Formats: sequence, C-alpha cells, structure tokens
Amino acid sequence: MSISRREVITCSAASLVLGSMAPALGREDQPWFQISLAQWSLHRTLRGGKLDNLDFAAFTKKTFGIHAVEYVNQFFADKAGDFAYLGEMKRRADDQGVRSLLIMIDGEGALADPDDGARRKAIENHFRWIAAAAYLGCHSIRVNAAGSGDPEDMAGRAADSLARLAGLAEPYGINILVENHGGLSSNGAWLAGVMRRAQHPAVGTLPDFGNFRIGRDEHYDRYRGVTELMPFAKAVSAKSHDFDGAGQETHTNFETMLGIVKAAGYKGYVGIEYEGSAIPEIAGIRATQKLLERVREQLS
Repeated sequence: MSISRREVITCSAASLVLGSMAPALGREDQPWFQISLAQWSLHRTLRGGKLDNLDFAAFTKKTFGIHAVEYVNQFFADKAGDFAYLGEMKRRADDQGVRSLLIMIDGEGALADPDDGARRKAIENHFRWIAAAAYLGCHSIRVNAAGSGDPEDMAGRAADSLARLAGLAEPYGINILVENHGGLSSNGAWLAGVMRRAQHPAVGTLPDFGNFRIGRDEHYDRYRGVTELMPFAKAVSAKSHDFDGAGQETHTNFETMLGIVKAAGYKGYVGIEYEGSAIPEIAGIRATQKLLERVREQLS
C-alpha cells in the first residue's frame, strides 16, 4: 500500500493538531501529568519474541492500564514507509483507546556529523519517520544530537539540522525532540544551547532522568541537567533501574526530579522507561508506575 504526502497530512490533521499541543491540554480534574510507557521498557521481551510490536499498545493497556505509548523505531525499523503495517499499528492502538505519542529514532545517522553529505543523508533518513509519526497520530519524533569535533561547531551543526528537520515536519504537525542520550547531548548546558540556536518552536527536548553519562568516567549532574532542559521539554522520560524495599528508585530521587518537572510548568506525559535487570521488565514497569503515581499525588 502506498500513500501520498498529502494523504498523510489530510488523514491525520485533526489528531496532529491535538498531539502537537499535548503539554497544554487537560481538564482541571486531571492529574498534572499523565503516564505513558516507552517501548524500550520491554526491549528484552520484544527482542525475545515474547511480544510483537503490533501488540505493544494493547499489551500496555491490558497489563498496566496505561493509555499512551512511545514507540522505538528499532522494533519496526524497516516499516517507516510501509503504511499498511503502520495502519495496522494505528488500528490496534485506536481499538484499545491508546494514544501514540512519539517515535524514538535511532540508527539513522548523526545530525551533527562534521561531513555535510553525511548530515544531509541523516536528515533524509529521519524524514521518513516524520511521515510515519504523522500517520500514527504522534506529536513528535525523538532524535539524537550525535556527532564529533569541537563542541561549539558541533552545536551549530546540530542546531542547523534540527531546524531543517523541523521545517520539513511543519506540514505534518510533528515536533523534533532531542534527548540527553550520551556524549555532549548529556551535557545539559550544551543541549540547552543547541535549543536556543535552533530557534524553532517545533524543536524541543525530551529530558531523561538518567541519561547523563558524557564519557567513560564523566557524568553530568542529572538534577541540574533536567532543570536546564525542562524549559524546552515537550516530553519527559522517567528512567528507572533499581528499587529499594520502600519502592524508591535507588539512582534518582523521583520527588526531587518530578519537583523540577512541575516547577517548569510541564503538564504533558511522563513516560516510564525501565532499564533495570534485577527484576523482570513487567515488574520494573509496575514499580516505576507506582512510584510516579505516589509522587504525583504528593506534589499535587
């Protein structure tokens, strides 16, 4: 099945308008943030063949009672232009009343590559995921500000690529979000600077509570980093690994971190991204969900 750019825009227009405004929507009787599930939380289950990508949305609702999901392109990497497959993903999510929020994009090239040709190719590779996200009804794709060279030069290249992608995404109503995801992108001040240089309303951040490893033995302060990235946030990732007997995450103080999120005026979704191995994925997701719900109530 093939579909034109015009058809993608037309069939998704209503949902995209709402999706792009996700952080601003919500009734007064709703909690100040809602909980979504990032697909990476189940990466071992998916890679082990115990769960099919097409069933992720329904599994999320039935298992956890969560009604919003964040996809990872690795689990349907060859389907960006397959609108029959994407249509089935959309149908199954819609049938369950599950909202598709965004697609996390990896492996499509470095947007801050010092080589102009490689950078152009990376932009082209990401464009197909913009169309896929629009078709699914998402509000954003998450990209990486990867590259090499002098940090200042790299920031300029990243900002330029992000602004170009955002320009391509405008007709689709899709935001281009950057996650702190290793290297310079895990330096909160550097990535905030990239946001200011990009100067595009559709370019934003997806602050992750735990991805602040800059180098082998260098880590950026996670609370400072999230504080620096929240002014540009259009999504938030609640990274978790391990829990103590009281249900607290042992690497991140969720009360402090969610206090930073709330102080920034954020009212969108907070996505569960469990990466631990001490307990099974389903148990880790449930522990993170319970912790988010408890702290959300405390901070309300």
